[in-house]
Amino acid sequence: MKDIIRRSALAAVSALAFSTLALSPPMSGAASAQTQLRVGLAEDPDVLDPSLARTYVGRIVFSSICDKLFDIDENLKIVPQLALSHETSEDGKTVTIKLRPGVKFHDGEEFNAEAAKYSLERHLNMKGSFRKPEISAIESIEVADPLTIKLHLKAPFSPLLAQLTDRAGMMVAPKAAEAAGDKFGLHPVCAGPYKFVERVQQDRIVVEKFADYWNKDNVFIDKITYLPIVDSTVRLANLKSGSLDVIERVLATDIKAVREDKKLKLSKAVSLGYVGLTINLNNGPKSDNPLAKNPKVREAFELSIDRDAINQVVFNGEFVPGNQWVSPKNPYYQEKFPIPKRDVAKAKALLKEAGVKTPLSIDFMVPNGVEFRSVAEVVQSMAAETGFDLKIRLTEFATSLKQSEDGNYQLYLIGWSGRSDPDGNSYSFQVCNQPQNTSKFCDPEVDAAQNEARTKSDVAQRKAAYEKVAAKLTPKGAGPIVYIYHPQVLVAHTDRLEGYKQMPDGLIRVVGLKLK
Repeated sequence: MKDIIRRSALAAVSALAFSTLALSPPMSGAASAQTQLRVGLAEDPDVLDPSLARTYVGRIVFSSICDKLFDIDENLKIVPQLALSHETSEDGKTVTIKLRPGVKFHDGEEFNAEAAKYSLERHLNMKGSFRKPEISAIESIEVADPLTIKLHLKAPFSPLLAQLTDRAGMMVAPKAAEAAGDKFGLHPVCAGPYKFVERVQQDRIVVEKFADYWNKDNVFIDKITYLPIVDSTVRLANLKSGSLDVIERVLATDIKAVREDKKLKLSKAVSLGYVGLTINLNNGPKSDNPLAKNPKVREAFELSIDRDAINQVVFNGEFVPGNQWVSPKNPYYQEKFPIPKRDVAKAKALLKEAGVKTPLSIDFMVPNGVEFRSVAEVVQSMAAETGFDLKIRLTEFATSLKQSEDGNYQLYLIGWSGRSDPDGNSYSFQVCNQPQNTSKFCDPEVDAAQNEARTKSDVAQRKAAYEKVAAKLTPKGAGPIVYIYHPQVLVAHTDRLEGYKQMPDGLIRVVGLKLK
């Protein structure tokens, strides 16, 4: 473990020396007349196509280029964006949405009801779409008039508007999308405050202010450059030097350093998401192992983990330990299934009962980043005490997503940035044959309870449905994901940046921002 830490430290020093040179502040004069915001991302996003995208950092970029029908405010209240209003029928099966007039896409095409219908149908029907399960309750879309659409649902669907506050609600330019096909993500054309300029993989994404944006009077920065910098030490160093203006995912251990720097400000909020350990239960040959096939082995593995200790050791106690897809502070958290305590003796006994020869070797895929590496090493150490030999395999983030889809893992440390509705944190991961369910977990009773929760609007009734899910997934490591903690969203920025507000979804919203 010491060797891994030492190599990481040397790599950080080397990267720091290069990166602070490469990202030095622009020279004064005519070339710097335009205002430019430089954002440090913790990873390089995957494809910039709202229908196909999966990454959290991709959502940060999308927030500048692709407006949605709705958005959320600081209190998770749903507010209009490209929509003006909505109305749901008494039977809950028709949602009428009035659209904002005078909106243009980046290519000049008009945004109207036909364009909204096209975007939603693309999310529903495009091959490989990750948005389909989010809005699959939509049976048909009717253009009622040039600025009104009616969504006809198969059944009442309580998470619908919440889904439309994210990528499922992003509107794409029909002509550009049709012309580009599955290559749309190489040059996305939407209706956001900034239009796409260029992307150099693993290096930068550049966008510039869209002159015909519907809310252009509140857009004050001319250009944004997103720079993927995996090493958090390098990101922070570049912020301190003035080479970056904003960085996301500040380390919890760096909170003190940010607060002590008078030129920096820290924004924080408890994340809507989680970080967990996904177990490959039935996705290809790699699932043929005792951890995947024997519930006693999975229970032993969960009993090996001390969530409170992980929080203290890696995050200085700043994060929120958890064992479910929502935080213990969330109204949908199931109090009947509290966080289990670590029990080494019981874990060893369960492995013995299962007839497992120890140490049991497990391929442990971990996205390459300081905090994930630290969490992985702590989990590795804890599991070793009970009889598991976790072989950490550091993998570039986007590559790890692809490998998880292909079943090229046995255990996968991965986070989800979270949604305002619990459906967004659970359905696609827990229901049979859903695109985020790379574990290939499948249980008809879980499916039935999840679908029941989707048809209820009353919080108590929905919580009762989710209790059935929790009863199947949380006890004794029965589910596909061992949830560990809920992060704090930690974003640091220069004090030159004015108007920044941190939302619980972790996105960096750019409308209203000014650089002094």
